[in-house]
Amino acid sequence: MLRKDFIQLSSFGLLGLFSCGIPLVKTNKKPLAIQLYTIRDAISDDLEKALEKLAALGFQDLEIYGYNGTFFGKSRAEFQSILKNTGLKVISSHHTTGILHHEKGTLLHNWEKSVEDLQFIGSKYIVCSYLFDEERTIENYKKLPELFEKCGETTKKSGIKFAYHNHDFEFEKFDENQSVYDFILNQTSSDLVKMELDLYWISKAGLDPLLYFEKYPNRFPLWHVKDMKKDTKDFAEIGNGIIDFKRIFEAREKAGLKHWFVEQDSSDKDIFESIKMSRDYIHNHNFFFK
Repeated sequence: MLRKDFIQLSSFGLLGLFSCGIPLVKTNKKPLAIQLYTIRDAISDDLEKALEKLAALGFQDLEIYGYNGTFFGKSRAEFQSILKNTGLKVISSHHTTGILHHEKGTLLHNWEKSVEDLQFIGSKYIVCSYLFDEERTIENYKKLPELFEKCGETTKKSGIKFAYHNHDFEFEKFDENQSVYDFILNQTSSDLVKMELDLYWISKAGLDPLLYFEKYPNRFPLWHVKDMKKDTKDFAEIGNGIIDFKRIFEAREKAGLKHWFVEQDSSDKDIFESIKMSRDYIHNHNFFFK
């Protein structure tokens, strides 16, 4: 296949379907999206080659990680050129707080430049991705709403939305009445601070996403979609675990869902084989795209 054909097919999300024989009539649906942390080892080896492999699997939209003043060691212009070459676009970007690590690209350090660079490459969202173990103190938790709203005010000026991504520790009790997660939701503006709900981690914590959709409607425009093995609770390919995605996706309007990303933190297979398995499950269950 000529490179111009590769770019054209991948830009329409067709290349992965073309290569595996899935009828192209199924492609008039929401683009496939993925969190790049899933293929972090391949990115370390060869960024553009890794992105080409995703495009060949039918992915079009990305959530990136690791911005530190550069994008995987590339300037914003260089990274934008790679995106253009592979027919991919960035929807969202993950960032840590900077409470512990005083580095560029974190919420507390050079944040305005981060927002400027993300705006340059066309990102719609910037997400606080994680609190390190040492950051999980009552004192720090109490500071998060103010920090998140301040960051949200900056991103809003650039037409970008700010969100927070959960793991399972946020569902531990902050006080006798609420969890850390509820504290963040209750103490921040729904306009300035959205939530990126990780369906694996909330399920591992033993909680029902639908209860949060009912209590906090339209706060969850971003989701991470990954499955959980029954016995070990390890990460699994979508459809190979116990999470009832059909039930969750049926509540997407109440949640305010705009974009969702395939993610698999680790796998007992080649990671691209796992991604293909998730991709095939997605295409065989049209409720994901209705």
